[in-house]
Amino acid sequence: MAQLICRNVAVGYGSKVVLHNIDFEVHAGNYICIAGENGSGKTTLMKTILGLQKPLKGEIHLGDGLHANEIGYLPQQTVLQKDFPASVLEIVLSGFQGTCGIRPFYTRKEKKRAQKALQEVGMDRFSRNCYRELSGGQQQRVLLARALCATKKMMVLDEPVSGLDPKASADMYRTIYRLNRQYGITILMISHDLDLTKRYATHILRVGVPSIHAVKTGGEL
Repeated sequence: MAQLICRNVAVGYGSKVVLHNIDFEVHAGNYICIAGENGSGKTTLMKTILGLQKPLKGEIHLGDGLHANEIGYLPQQTVLQKDFPASVLEIVLSGFQGTCGIRPFYTRKEKKRAQKALQEVGMDRFSRNCYRELSGGQQQRVLLARALCATKKMMVLDEPVSGLDPKASADMYRTIYRLNRQYGITILMISHDLDLTKRYATHILRVGVPSIHAVKTGGEL
């Protein structure tokens, strides 16, 4: 059963349609790269999938036991977010906010899982550091750990290597691939770097105006 199903979906903002005729399914363990030119609607599609805005047409369904608050999300950072005055551990723990409800504290289990997430991305020794004092690559790894705390099933990543140097980008892609293969976490990622993502992605969704189609690189879609 598919974790995510898009049927005849159109997305945009206001009354302006940027993409339509969107039909695809995502299954558990897929690693999917969404590729396209700037302004082609990639981020708008991703926000619609996440429920941050409504589709202008069509239907989006979650299945296979996946719920909306169980999707880990790594958005593009703003300048203000990069300068956020919180500790690394506090940033990572905030990944549980979608599931802890109005509870004003984090449990021992959540704190232990946050430390484990930091370990998974190679940032455990920085847990007490101030987030804004980290390099760009380190900050992205912290945000990946935050997304990992939010889910054991699916992560949605919007340009996770934006602004990183080639080495940091390659390291980030390898870490994401390991999480996908080792834990079976489904990856849905926007990326411009097809040369690198082709090494790891099971499918590439090429986004253009006015529709979307999938190119299979392995696995099933």
